[in-house]
Amino acid sequence: MPKPKRKKPSKKKTSKTGADGLKRVAINRKARHLYEFIEHYEAGISLQGNEVKGIRESGADLKDSFVRIEDGQAVAIGIHIAKYSNDGAADYNPLRERRLLLHKREIKKIVGRINEKGYTAIPVEMYFKGSYLKMKLGVARGKRSFDKKQALKERDIARQMQREIKDQR
Repeated sequence: MPKPKRKKPSKKKTSKTGADGLKRVAINRKARHLYEFIEHYEAGISLQGNEVKGIRESGADLKDSFVRIEDGQAVAIGIHIAKYSNDGAADYNPLRERRLLLHKREIKKIVGRINEKGYTAIPVEMYFKGSYLKMKLGVARGKRSFDKKQALKERDIARQMQREIKDQR
């Protein structure tokens, strides 16, 4: 008598969660091209009302955003968070300044770096870590045009080497 066929388990659809368990919401790719990052920090973000729902629904945009230190607090400026579709409030500002939650010693380190000539603090990516929204913040120095060209050449060479290795297999 033949054995009955077993059903294969169905594959669940995975979200944008990476191998590190973080669900990325926004990535500032332009900043990676324009800046050379020296240090990275993880900061929480102080949000109001339905902003978390708006981020889950339509994401956020980190283009042209930066971090300023005001009165001993880190403030993110220029982050665009879309309005939640089911929110009835009419007075929503998607580009408002949002406070970043960092330890005082981290803020002091960032201030020390920013006060050096040529350094700035830039939001690199925004992600959910569990149920908390976090931001990866980078202290960076602007790249010069020849640095950008050099980085592009190195990337092309690495890509070419990967192709050759793959073709040899």
